[in-house]
Order: sequence, then structure tokens, then C-alpha cells
Amino acid sequence: MTTLAITDGQVLRPDLTVTTADVLVDQDTGEIREIAPELAADADETLDAAGSLVTPGFVNGHCHVAMTLLRGYADDKPLDAWLQEDIWPAEGEMTPEDVRIGAELGLLELIKSGTTAVADMYFHVPEVAAAVENAGVRARLGHGIVTVGKDDEAAREDAQTSLEIAREYDGAADGRISTAFKPHSLTTVGGEYLEEFIPKAREAGIPVHYHANETEAEVTPIVEEHGQRPLEYAAEHGMLEPEDFVAHGVHVDDREIDLLAEAGTAVIHCPASNMKLGSGMAPVQRMREAGVTVGLGTDGAASNNDLSMLDEARDAAMLGKLAADDASAVPAEAVVEMATRGSADAIGFESGRLEAGAPADLAVIDLEQPHLTPPHDLVSHLAYAAAASDVRHTVCDGQVLMRDREVLTLDERAVRERALEAAEALIARAED
Repeated sequence: MTTLAITDGQVLRPDLTVTTADVLVDQDTGEIREIAPELAADADETLDAAGSLVTPGFVNGHCHVAMTLLRGYADDKPLDAWLQEDIWPAEGEMTPEDVRIGAELGLLELIKSGTTAVADMYFHVPEVAAAVENAGVRARLGHGIVTVGKDDEAAREDAQTSLEIAREYDGAADGRISTAFKPHSLTTVGGEYLEEFIPKAREAGIPVHYHANETEAEVTPIVEEHGQRPLEYAAEHGMLEPEDFVAHGVHVDDREIDLLAEAGTAVIHCPASNMKLGSGMAPVQRMREAGVTVGLGTDGAASNNDLSMLDEARDAAMLGKLAADDASAVPAEAVVEMATRGSADAIGFESGRLEAGAPADLAVIDLEQPHLTPPHDLVSHLAYAAAASDVRHTVCDGQVLMRDREVLTLDERAVRERALEAAEALIARAED
């Protein structure tokens, strides 16, 4: 057995209290063995956390990591125009190599900001999976299905691809990769394909993830065509189960919130993307009060424009107060929980908490910074003041992915250089 001790730091416990302790990790099993003072002598290797806060690794519940190549390409537009005029045409020019390079850039950014797990929806998923395996993080991957604008053969092939990818890659990367069946949304995938393929996903024990109620334009067509709200429509198609999770949930009414709570289906809140695209303010406080599991996600870097879960936590707290018209809504404790255990529970991972027996997925935050002084309340600092650049170390599955701000699993300079070249060539093709 090989052990790692994260030493001399303060540790954020599952109840969000903070204690001074070491964290002893079994690197063979990838689990936390013990949290207690003075464990360095029991370890084969140590990671210095003096002057720092040891937190669970952040869990990004909804992302499109390869979209880093489109960061800053198309800004300041509403969702429909942004997708149709800029993003989809550019994505149509993406090669498998582009997706691999974009995914590596996104994973590099996630590791540097203390994120150890991500749920990702995209295409060319084998390339994303290869990047995840090399980077060392956890991921729930899936091929995003879009059937609008396609003939029946192409639409059916897209859905079948999502199903086959989910079957093939579940358990890959020594178990760090899980999968899901991922229709893009309830308006971009025809009902006939949901009726055919959702039961197949259920038979294979595969969870379902999709965008839902992101904008009013995603709600109105379903109400007009089917005479019911989108999540009622989803429930009729078997898409609200305890293992499922939806992205956004901005325009949900009370009945839909009750449906989510009753079904045990989680919502991934993406506040930065929702604000930037003018999509609206999700009723996070109401959902949490109703018993809905709410996690946090960054969405893609083209609509955020960064992948920092610390930034997302701050955005969630601020926007949650505006949405509820209540300064006490979505408090610091809530967003820290949402960025860790909430997202982990939502996407079906056991991480997001620091305790014996839990996965050894953690981040170490440098507290010796002007903007984190004085340390009146470290949970408040995580929610409102900490930045991605404050992350010193990142550990996933017991392995050190970043030590003293140096990523060990990816060559940062090489990744950035390849991404710069790929992004330039991609945009040139898209605009030709």
C-alpha cells in the first residue's frame, strides 16, 4: 500500500465545519483512510497544506470541455442566435483532433482550478475519454444527440451512437469514467426517438442527462404542441428518474419543481452561462426548499467564459439572491455544498466530501492571500472571495494531478500551444 498525507492544513468537513488536521490517503484504492492530526509519519509521500484549506475537489455537473476552442468567439447574443449563427457552424468544422485538443485545454483549466470531476456532453466522445484518462480526473461522459434538421436515418444513427458510447465507455480509465445517454434537449430531439431509445437506455442501466427549460423558447414549443410543461413531457417519456440529471432548469414552474423533487431527478445550475446568454434566473432557492438536489456546472467556455467552479459558486450565490429577492437566499454554505457534494450526488459520484472511506478527490486552497484575509469564515471565503488561482494542489483518486500549481498529468505549455493553433485553424474553416 502506498500512502499520501496532505499535511498541516485546515480541513473542510462534510458538515462544513473546519478543523486542523492531516488527510491520509490510500493511493492504491484511491480512498481517504483517515483525517486526524499528525499523520505525516504514516505516509510514503506528503503534500504540504500549511496556511491552506483542504476542500473536496469541485464537481462540475454540466460542461462541454472541448468548447474551450470557442472561448470568446461569439459573445453577447441570446442562446438561439448564438447557437445557430456561430456555435453550430463552428462545431460542424470540428475534427476529432480538435475535440481532443479542446478537451485537454478544458481539463487543464479544471485541474488548475481544483475541479476533480466533470459531467460532459459533446461529440467525438472517444477523444474526450482519452483526454480524461490522461488528465486523471473523473468524468461522466456522453454523446449529445440532436435530431432536428436530420433525416430519420441520420437521427436514428445519432441516438444509437449515444447509446453505444454509453455502453462502451462506462468504467473506462480504471473506473474514473462513467457514462450517460444524452439527448441535447427536449426541443432538439424528436419525441419518436425519445420513445424508442430511452427504454433502451433504461434496459442498459444508463442514466439520462439533457438540457431542460433553459430559455422560454424551449418551454413554449412544448406547451403549444403537447399542451404540457417540458418536464411533464419528459416524465411521460421516462426521463425523470432518480439517476437522471438535467441542466439549467431556469424556467420551471412549481409543478415542475414538485415533479423533480418527487422523482429524485437533480438539476445542474449554470448561473454564469444563464446570465451571459440572457436566459434568466433559475429558482434555486425554491428548488432546494422543495427537496430537489441542485448541483453546479460551468456549461461550456464559449458561454461562460471560464471553467472555474469557484467563480460559479459566487455567481450562484449572487444570482440566487436576485432571483428570490432575498439576501439570505442561496447562502455561502449552500453554494459550497452545491459545488461539491451536491454536484457529485447529482451526477452519481461518491466524491464531494472529505471523510474516511470517501474517494480521495480534493483541492488545497492557499489562504495566505490579501483577498482571503482575515479568515473570519472560510466557507464564506470559498463562496465569495476565493479564485481559481488560489488552488495550490489538486488530487483525484488519490493521485496528485497538480502540486504547487504545476499540473503533473498534462504539459501545460504544449496543450496551450496546440489549442492556439487548432482554434485559429477551426475559425478560419468556419468563416471561409
